Amino acid sequence: MHMADALLSPAVAGTMYACSTAVAAYSVTKIRKEDDQTKIPTMGIMGAFVFAAQMINFTIPGTGSSGHLCGGMLLSAMLGAPAGFLTMIGILLIQCLMFADGGLMALGANVWNMAFYGCFIGAMVIWRLVMKNGASKKKIMAASIIGCVVTLQLGAFSVTLETLASGITELPFTAFVSVMQPIHLCIGLVEGIITGAVLCFVYEARPELLWGIEAVDKKEKMPYKKVLAILLAMAVIIAGGLSLVASSLPDGLEWSISKITGATEVESTGGIYNFFAGIQDKLAILPDYGFKSSDTIAGTSFSGIVGGVVVILLCVVCCNLFKFFRKKA
Repeated sequence: MHMADALLSPAVAGTMYACSTAVAAYSVTKIRKEDDQTKIPTMGIMGAFVFAAQMINFTIPGTGSSGHLCGGMLLSAMLGAPAGFLTMIGILLIQCLMFADGGLMALGANVWNMAFYGCFIGAMVIWRLVMKNGASKKKIMAASIIGCVVTLQLGAFSVTLETLASGITELPFTAFVSVMQPIHLCIGLVEGIITGAVLCFVYEARPELLWGIEAVDKKEKMPYKKVLAILLAMAVIIAGGLSLVASSLPDGLEWSISKITGATEVESTGGIYNFFAGIQDKLAILPDYGFKSSDTIAGTSFSGIVGGVVVILLCVVCCNLFKFFRKKA
């Protein structure tokens, strides 16, 4: 659901930057009051995991479309909404600047559509309500599926509203909504099942790693470091190996655009669009998750591994730079 710059007018793009920045500022304020330093490595590794998982486009049978995880619900169920939101910003920033995935002018909108709903609606509303009287694997799976479906529907609807407000006449609102919502309903169901499976593993191994869930009595619990090591290994396998078999079909947004216009992208012209595109072209060292001068599949694996490492480093550096999760005197 990464929007391209061409879908947004400068005014709408600026508005979405302002909205996302306001939520980021709120998140920073909340995190600076926490003192759980174990969240720093968890933030980095889960960021790498979601980055890797977003590289896997899965086919939606019978549609000619594909989808991938957004990851906001997964991150926030582990970290809490503020930390999950900031981690998603890091992921989307790396995707945009290093891999030219999503427009630079559209970054604020992508943060809002993919991070805000999953983190704050998915976790702070749906996850918290379902887990109110204690957790179980059934409740975790239910919260994951409901949360992912609802938040993906909200994100998809926001894309259509932002496009409408931008005056993109090639994508009439009614027609755009009629294709965007059903395809993202299917994607949300798959994301919910995957999210639930990961969270159930964490619940069985180390339940206190889940946000808002207290430890349960078990004779044997997997060591904290081992849980993170398994999640990191899964991220490496997904990014370096499974990414090679990702579906090549257009994702839900591209597919929806093609149903209306016959092409997977909307063209943009004008100085401001060229300005942002020029910056992105210069910064994207691995455009479309591959080497610039070669189409070898090694470029995809390399991009996945390098991207995950950069996400971890960004999370850890920012946590220390901004003094997140510091123990209070």
